[in-house]
Amino acid sequence: MKRTAAYLGALTLAATAWTAGTANAAPHAPTRVDSTSFSAAQQNAALHFWTTERLRAAKDLSAPAQPTGVTAETVAPQTAGTEVTVPPVTATGAAATGEFAAASSPTAWTGGGLISTTAGKVFFQNATGGTYTCSATVANSDNKSVVLTAGHCVVNASTGEVYKNWVFIPGYANGTRPFGTFTARSLLFDTDYVSSAGNANWDFAFAVLGTVNSRTLVDTVGAQGVAFSSANGQHVHSFGYGGSSAEGSGERLNHCEGNEFIDAGRVGSTMWGIDCVQTGGSSGGGFLSSFDTSTGSGFLIGNISVSSGSNEYHPVLGDEALGVYRQAGAA
Repeated sequence: MKRTAAYLGALTLAATAWTAGTANAAPHAPTRVDSTSFSAAQQNAALHFWTTERLRAAKDLSAPAQPTGVTAETVAPQTAGTEVTVPPVTATGAAATGEFAAASSPTAWTGGGLISTTAGKVFFQNATGGTYTCSATVANSDNKSVVLTAGHCVVNASTGEVYKNWVFIPGYANGTRPFGTFTARSLLFDTDYVSSAGNANWDFAFAVLGTVNSRTLVDTVGAQGVAFSSANGQHVHSFGYGGSSAEGSGERLNHCEGNEFIDAGRVGSTMWGIDCVQTGGSSGGGFLSSFDTSTGSGFLIGNISVSSGSNEYHPVLGDEALGVYRQAGAA
C-alpha cells in the first residue's frame, strides 16, 4: 500500500483535463489530495478475502460524530467555481421498468435502469480486522474506473488510517455479485477531511477500481454523470444500501427523494439535505440531480454523509471535489 499527498493547482488540473464532455473549470485554489494505492498482489488478496461469509458478516458503517468547537471561518471550504458537468454513460442491459414508489422515507428501488447497475455496495477492513460496508456509485471518468463514496468509507479521519481490502460490488442484491467484484487500485480524498478531524463538509472520496474479465467498470455497468459547483436547492434522489430491517438489512438498493434545503443545524456547514433518512450502510450512496426515472440516470452532486432527525445530508461537490475527481480519473 503506497500513500502520497499532492497539491493540484490550476496548471495540474489543466494537464489532466477531461475529454469526455467536461468543460474546463476556471483556475481556483489548489486542492490537497491524499492518495493511497494498492499493488496487484494487494488487490488479488482483497478479491479472495471477501468470501460470501465475510460479506454477510460485515457491519454497516454509520457516519462518525462531527468534531465540536468549530466555526464557519475554520471549516467551510471554498466551493464556488464554474459549473462542470460530465454526462452519464448507459451500458447494455440497464433496462428501466419505469415502476417505482415516490420515497419520502427509504423505499426499495424497483425502477431498474442505469442506477440499478451503477449503484453498489462497498466492503473494506480496518487495521484491527473489523469488516464494514458502505455504498458507492459509478461516476463517469476518463479512465472509466471511478466511484464516488463518502470520505468516512475510505479513511478514519481521527487517525488518518486508510482502509484496506476495499472492494466495490455494482448491482449488489441479496448477496449476489451480478457484475463481479471490483478491487480498489487507489483511494483518494481531500486532505482537509482528515486535518479537520472529519468535518462532513469534506466527507467525499473517489476510488479507482481495477478491471473484471479485462473490462473496465464503466464498460461493464455504465456510469452516472457528475456535476460540480452546480445549483443547490434542486429536487434530488438518493440511493443506498441501508442496514435496517425496513430497508432490507443492506441486501437491496433503497431510494429517497425530495427538494434540497441547506443544513442549518451545524455551525459552518455547507451541506444540503432532504427530508428522508437512510441508515448505516447507506453512507457514500449517491445524491443525483436531473434524475430521469425512465432511464435511471442523472448527475451525481454529492454522497450520503450525515443525518440529523429525519434528514440526511450530502457534501457539496465543488472545486475541491473536482480536483480529487480529476486526479482519480487520470490514475
